[in-house]
Amino acid sequence: MSEANDCIFCKIIKGEIPCAKVYEDDDVLAFLDLGQVTKGHTLVIPKNHKKDIFELDAETAAKLYKRVPMIASALKKTFHPVGLNVLNNNGEPAGQSVLHYHIHLIPRYGSEDTFHFTFTSHMDDYSNDDRTAMAASIAENLEK
Repeated sequence: MSEANDCIFCKIIKGEIPCAKVYEDDDVLAFLDLGQVTKGHTLVIPKNHKKDIFELDAETAAKLYKRVPMIASALKKTFHPVGLNVLNNNGEPAGQSVLHYHIHLIPRYGSEDTFHFTFTSHMDDYSNDDRTAMAASIAENLEK
């Protein structure tokens, strides 16, 4: 069985598994995450199966991300959060649990919500020259 045929999100798209649908068009589906990290936690997915950001083509990405601000604004009007996390995990080591590209829209309600997301700074581990060399290496690998 192919990866797309075995994918829970593809089954949701096909209507084989129910969801609490927020938005749908020919290219994109948005629905509430079963886990509801915070009230209104919504997933936005392309209907075209792509495993992760590394498989996501520019056309699919454009269609998907074009809908994100509209859905985020609807969340803001509905639940009045004080902020919103836009989160995307790629690969199991990065926390991706469903191998179908998806964006989490997680409304934030202040200190009373239970979602914690922090970065640890390693600013002092790299000099300006190190950062310049890293940036140049990345730039060399851009596909234009």
